[in-house]
Amino acid sequence: MPSLQDMRERAKEAGLMKLDKLIATRQHIPTNEFPIPVKELCERYERLYTGCINDVMRELTLLHQNLPSSIMPLRDEMVVCGEAFTVKSAPNVMIEGEMTFRAQMLDEMKPEGVVVWDTSEDTEASLWGGVMTATAKSKQIRGAVIAGGIRDTKQILEQNFPIFYKYRTSNGSLGRCMITHYQVPVKIGNVTVRPGDIIFGDIDGVLCIPREIAYPVLLRAEGIEKNEIDIFSWVRQGDSISEIIAKGGYF
Repeated sequence: MPSLQDMRERAKEAGLMKLDKLIATRQHIPTNEFPIPVKELCERYERLYTGCINDVMRELTLLHQNLPSSIMPLRDEMVVCGEAFTVKSAPNVMIEGEMTFRAQMLDEMKPEGVVVWDTSEDTEASLWGGVMTATAKSKQIRGAVIAGGIRDTKQILEQNFPIFYKYRTSNGSLGRCMITHYQVPVKIGNVTVRPGDIIFGDIDGVLCIPREIAYPVLLRAEGIEKNEIDIFSWVRQGDSISEIIAKGGYF
């Protein structure tokens, strides 16, 4: 017969919240490799556009992969694709330690990445500017998606660096916000972005493609784009709507 102490221990264990599965799901960071080099994957994505990629993910019942529509490119022609390098910051009056942590973060950036910055809905500070752009380019980062503010816009434009953002302000970040984490899953709008997911942005916004399916999504999207070229040619040659639909077209 169990002792009183044993029963107490069992009751205590039964009362503890079991969070292992939740942690594994929410904090999982994908590490799968692609059958082609990452650089080639990104360059092929950059020949596509968000509409056809989004449609592919809709086929896969992934309806919430588009970052908030308020995040748009600095220039309409900017297109970027790369592996997510995530950053999390929050409004904060503290300054001490911020530059040290920022330097550590910058040291860990790797080629073919796209910085994805969750600002915790900050509306006051700029999180990205001219010096950050120069640093990112020196690390062969492909672009940045800032769910918040930028500054030094002229310097960014002169460096021809693809950047997506919400607003511009001259306010610097020191004394207004602080980096709290990097290379952890972040949530921007309805989208969870994990380190290593594939980020694609163009004139219509920014998509997060889960890393596990990024290659098959690419292949399917390339097929859709080819089909759309055929549809445009059928329209130009005067085919009727019913004829276009019969050949596999859509509107």
